[in-house]
Order: sequence, then structure tokens, then C-alpha cells
Amino acid sequence: MSDNAFSLSGQIVDLVHSRIFPGRITVNDSKIMEIVELPSAEQHYIMPGFIDAHIHIESSMLPPLEFARMAVCHGTVATVSDPHEIANVLGVEGINYMINSGKRGHFKFYFGAPSCVPATPFETSGYTLGAQDIAELMARDDIYFLAEMMNYPGVLANDPEILKKLEAAKKHGKPIDGHAPMVTTDDIKKYIAAGISTDHECYAIEEALEKLKLGMKILIREGSAAKNFDALIPLMAQCPEMLMFCSDDKHPNDLIKGHINLMVKRALKKGYKLMNVLRAASLNAVKHYHLDVGLLQLGDDADFIVVDNLNDFNVMQTYIRGRLVAENGVTCIQRRKEEACNNFHALPITLEDLRVPDEGKHIKVLACMDGNLITNTIIATPKVVNGNMVSDTTRDILKIVVLNRYAPAKPVVGFVNNFGLKRGAIATSVAHDSHNMVAVGCSDEDIVRAINLLIYTKGGMVACSETEFALLPLPVAGLMSLEEGKRVAEDYERADQMAHEFGCKLYSPFMTLSFMALLVIPEIKMSDKGLFDVTHFNFTSLSV
Repeated sequence: MSDNAFSLSGQIVDLVHSRIFPGRITVNDSKIMEIVELPSAEQHYIMPGFIDAHIHIESSMLPPLEFARMAVCHGTVATVSDPHEIANVLGVEGINYMINSGKRGHFKFYFGAPSCVPATPFETSGYTLGAQDIAELMARDDIYFLAEMMNYPGVLANDPEILKKLEAAKKHGKPIDGHAPMVTTDDIKKYIAAGISTDHECYAIEEALEKLKLGMKILIREGSAAKNFDALIPLMAQCPEMLMFCSDDKHPNDLIKGHINLMVKRALKKGYKLMNVLRAASLNAVKHYHLDVGLLQLGDDADFIVVDNLNDFNVMQTYIRGRLVAENGVTCIQRRKEEACNNFHALPITLEDLRVPDEGKHIKVLACMDGNLITNTIIATPKVVNGNMVSDTTRDILKIVVLNRYAPAKPVVGFVNNFGLKRGAIATSVAHDSHNMVAVGCSDEDIVRAINLLIYTKGGMVACSETEFALLPLPVAGLMSLEEGKRVAEDYERADQMAHEFGCKLYSPFMTLSFMALLVIPEIKMSDKGLFDVTHFNFTSLSV
């Protein structure tokens, strides 16, 4: 018997055969070597661990090892991870950084090859992954899938470069993830026919049902900014075998509170069947992505959790490959020193850089929505001071600025609605997808101050005014911290709290801000090259 040989008894939840029975499992050398049904057993429940079926680990602002230390406390044993964010900054070097960090703990990270780096040619990124790069990545044993194909216009237009990437995944028999918000009818049929098998961007149940009927798997998402659980969970009663749970993006202050376990609890409270819910939280991802995550079957890896009961669902223990990695909310994974890598070459900006002369016309304003990545366009009359357009806090029309972080450049200035700031500014170098700096503020002075603080730290998140600031440095690619997860969560919480004290009305100000530069989500967004019309996939003028 090996050092980690042990037996554990309780109510065994067998998802494969849809039954719960009193029993004992015996683990030896990381595997389940014996399962014995007993007349009775302890009343806690032993079940497969949870899997996040789509997540960008970078959005936790933690390297993979530190992410794992937090996630295991909530019963998560594996993630299907798209290193798209760091790849936009550092390319293959960044992907390797994530994989190597993940290997340093017992957690099961399954990384894919980012399909769209950059997501569009309409912004500046730190790297480009071409079809040959993708072919080389797909041939690797440590790359498990082709990550979300955000360039759906390219798929629909039969773009040769896109088709080569899709064929590389098919050649190696690896799944292809989708990203097709509001793509329907003949377009979605062609998108799915290209071999794309999942989507996590459904905002309405009608859209999800259409995709499900065509054979696409739907990932129900509940992240820090995008929250689709309530809209899509009714699908659990109709087609549970086609569903998976995911977070997509999870900020550290939210991760410390919970992960996939929270989605499981919410679904059960709504009355959905236990087996169906747990399959969406584990088994369905194992089958779809061909993961070597144990499902409490003989010979499986000993990946499982122990929960107190099926009402409170408190995770008492988490095991991965037979090792206890968390107990009663405390991680057992040891911290290890991580190195920083980065790509940050912006120079400080001045007030003159933000001046926008008034042309005597109306302007297009991004209207963001809380808990949603989609923006609308509103037409407004700008506030003008000394011949220049400025933020207008009385109407909640504020300046938004995007600045290239990869080389010295002039900022691009637009206007945004619904942030609600009454003073100060917030800024971040986590700005999907290319991760240039993005800021919004009540005055040019506040915005300059916020952006220059981030330039000084080579990336991070900051809320600041003339008299105070809360700063979270992110030295790893301008995306992640080297600090312990709890400390990162606290620093993020301070910046988030200050943003709310400044008047921001959004649940997650920084996450929402980061998506104002996401050029693949309708309707209008900001690039470091200009204002972008996502619907028509081209640049548009600020003035009307």
C-alpha cells in the first residue's frame, strides 16, 4: 500500500449510474481501488468534485497555483481553462507560464489553445497566434481543446486562416469551443457545421434552445460580470445532458466566497433534480472534453468531495488524486514562489492627450448594462468646457479612455453611460481581449492620475481621486498578482469599495470596465485604435 492509501465511508453519489448508496471507497496510489456497498454508513455524502467548464484563470488575478488553493475549498477539482488573456499579452510564452504554474499543485487544469489572438485585427495586442501556431499547440498532449472561437464573422465568411485553425483541432480529435452571442438561424447552423460544439454566450433561453436543437452544448455562466444563470437554468428541466456550469471570469473577491458549488446550491434550491445538477457540474464536462477526472468509479483517479448534506451543501473535504487538498474551507495546497513576466511599454500621459475638441455635433455614447457584456448605443449632446468635450456627472456621461500598453501611443477617448461615478476615476490593465489600459472618470485630471498609476506599476487596477487611491498591482502580464489569494481579494475589494464610494452603481465596476474594450460583444465598444461598431465590425466616428 502507498503512503496515501485510505478508506472512506458515507453516502456515495454515483452519477454514472444515477444512484446514491451507503458504501466505502478504498484509495491506493491515487486511484479508487475498491467500492463496497454497505448496509449503512455515515450521513455525509461522497461525490465527484466540481469542474468549471470554461474559465479564464487570469481573471481571478491569480496564477493557476494560487487559484487552485482557493478553488479547492469550494469543491472544485478541475477547470477547462482558456489562457486567452495572457496569450494576448505574451503569446505561447504566456500559455506555457499558465501550464507550468498549474503543474505545481495537485489541481487538474485542462488548458486549451486560444483560437483568436488577437480577437480582432482592430486593436493592438502583444502577440498574434496564427494558424501554424495553433497547429503546433493542438499537437501537444498538454493542450486539450481549441478555445472559444470568438471570430464568428470569420467562420461565417470562410476565412482561410480561421478554417485552418478549426481543421487543426479536428485533426487531433479535440473539441472546439464556441462564442456566438445572438448568432441565430442560418448563421448558427453554419457556425456549428464548422465543428464548433459549445457556447457560453447565450443571454436568452430562446437563443439557447435553438442552439441545443442543433446539437450544441450550452454552458450556463455565472461570473463576476456576466450572469446568465437565472435566464438559462430552466434548461435543466429539458435537456440536462447538454448543459455544463462555468464562471468564465471570476474575480478574487468572488472566488473567495464560492465557485461552481454556489451554482449547484442555487439550482437545487430551485427544485431541479440532484443528479441532473451534479452532472452539469462535473460528468458532462468530463465526457465532452475527455478529461481524466475521476467520477467515483473503480479504477478512476480519486477526485471527489465530501459534503455535509444535500441542503446546505457545505464542502467538508476535497480530494484530488487521493490527496486531501482542502478541509473545512482551508486549503492544504502549499504556496510556492511565482515569477513575474510582462509586456508593458506605455509612457505616462498628460491632460493634453485627453482633450477632445467640440465639433458642435451629437456624440455616440456606450451604454453599459450591469451583469451583461452587451452595450447599447445612445446619442447625446456633449458637455463642453472651453471648447472641449468633458465628463458630465449630472447626466452620467463620462469620458472613457483606452491606451495602448504595448508601445507609446496617444489615448483614444470616448464616452460611456451607467457607471454612475460622481468623483474620481477607475482604471485597469485587465481589458478584454488585448488588455490595453482602460479608464473612466469624472475629470481629465482624475483619468490621467489613474492611468499613470498603472503605468508606474506596469499593470493593475486602481480607484483614485485627488486625495485618495486604492491600488492592486498586477505584475504578471498586467493581469495577475504574486500575492496570496486572500490578500489579492482584500486589495481588490478595497478598490471595488472605493469605486462604489465614488458613486459607481455597477455590481462589478472593474469587470464591467474591462469589457468595454471587448470588440466581439455587441453593440459598440472601445479599442485603442478608435470607437468600434461591433454590429457592422468596423470603426465608427464619435460624432454623429
